[in-house]
Amino acid sequence: MEKEKSKYWNEPETIEKKIFARMSGRVKNNLSGFMRGLVVALFILIEIGVIIALPFWLNRYTVYFYVILEIASLWVCLILINDLRSPAYKVAWISICMVLPLAGEVMFLLWGDTTRERKVDKKLLKIMEHGETYKQFSAKNWERFSSLYKSSNRINHFLEFEGFPLSKNNRIDYFSMGEDLFERVIVDLERARKYIMIDFFIVAEGALWDAIHKVCLKKIKEGVEILFLYDDFGAMLRTDKTFASKLRKEGFQVAVFNPIHRYTDKLYMNYRTHQKILVIDGEIGYTGGVNIADEYANLVKRFGVWKDTGIRVEGESVWWMTVAFLQMWEVAMEKVCMDYDKYRTERTFPENDVFCQFVTDGPLNNPDNPIETVYGQMMHYASQYLYIMTPYLVIEKDMQDALITAAKSGVDVRIITPFIPDKKTVKLLTNYNYGYLLKNGVRIFEYKPGFIHAKCILNENSAIVGSINMDYRSFYLHYENGMCIWNQDTVDVIKKDFDETFKECVEMSYEEWVKRPLGMKMKQAFINAFSTLF
Repeated sequence: MEKEKSKYWNEPETIEKKIFARMSGRVKNNLSGFMRGLVVALFILIEIGVIIALPFWLNRYTVYFYVILEIASLWVCLILINDLRSPAYKVAWISICMVLPLAGEVMFLLWGDTTRERKVDKKLLKIMEHGETYKQFSAKNWERFSSLYKSSNRINHFLEFEGFPLSKNNRIDYFSMGEDLFERVIVDLERARKYIMIDFFIVAEGALWDAIHKVCLKKIKEGVEILFLYDDFGAMLRTDKTFASKLRKEGFQVAVFNPIHRYTDKLYMNYRTHQKILVIDGEIGYTGGVNIADEYANLVKRFGVWKDTGIRVEGESVWWMTVAFLQMWEVAMEKVCMDYDKYRTERTFPENDVFCQFVTDGPLNNPDNPIETVYGQMMHYASQYLYIMTPYLVIEKDMQDALITAAKSGVDVRIITPFIPDKKTVKLLTNYNYGYLLKNGVRIFEYKPGFIHAKCILNENSAIVGSINMDYRSFYLHYENGMCIWNQDTVDVIKKDFDETFKECVEMSYEEWVKRPLGMKMKQAFINAFSTLF
């Protein structure tokens, strides 16, 4: 048995690319999923239509209309003034209320006032408390970390305070492209002995799914337990309507997160799980920006070359990935149902000083957002360089100021965004955010070969690799995750990928940004008022 354990640990870092070399990818669009989404969208549009028609109907009663409008506006203002969420959120709703008098206020009271979600919040928080009982904090790990990373003590202490234990004795493999990560995933899936946990936002039927599905069916026959969690919205358009039921018949345990029809009258419909977690036997874990779809492994071309990043973790931190997965599993099932200890490995990992903290975030944390706070701390404590890869750059003033403060303090601050966007509206917002940053010393690069979907932030001491986009949706609406890593070898590997990627980018300039077309400026100014809605 000991020989098998060491075989896992000493696996070479590179895997011969033989799996995807003979594959041909495909993009499948599911008509039934489209129709289901259309029905939900029509239901919401009818609600909006009735709300918009309301002021016109009340207009016949001018005096009463004015009184109702004043009361509704005052009530919305009081709620927003006392709301602890971001200023951008408040500005978006104020803009809606100005554009649609009374209708906007009614929309806010229906969908924007989170007091209506507190009943659901309490239920889900109660479920998540079960997983919290499995978390232990090590004073020994903290003392060792403090002696090696004094400049990161505050970040680590903050994360532990927020409920994310520090682990050591890990091995990290970083993947600069999605196809490299999935090559390794297939190899590790083949070696699973007890269980496999899979959690992705997007699941699309195609060559990549076929390869994973084939291995999973084989492992089920061998007695391996497979828990498969995915987001309903993320899979709806690219899987068959019988996708989940077929998997259950094949022996998969399946949980579908937040079916889109469940909360059409509430903001909860907008809360998705964007997490990426794959755990094998409690010993190996994967996370990053990738999803299960052929474009993530460049098996099909969508928006040019698709660059994504991810990590493979082997060590004590995998347990915290396991706990995070099981918490989301129970939230999706809406009941406490798991014995977490069943999935705890008995393996002892080789001693080393590779420190990790697996951090998760989501709307249940609002108005506190630990991931956004940690991003800000990494910006504040960088002293040499601060590098970021993100597909979307729709950030608020405080984070812009943190980036600019770092740049003005002599830190080499660089951000990589896509040259070819997947969403044109979000690209306009991303470009709109360039100006203030470029003017104040932040360097911005666009990935010329295509679309960069990677979510990574790096300074000279640490890195975070995970599912987190730099936008309102990631920080406030989605359930996200990231692995915080303190290890110089890993930092150096990630920095090397950044350095190589910069060579494939075109650098933006403030002068170029100022000269963008007038029509583009007008569109950006308008949609920026509603940036939290994208």
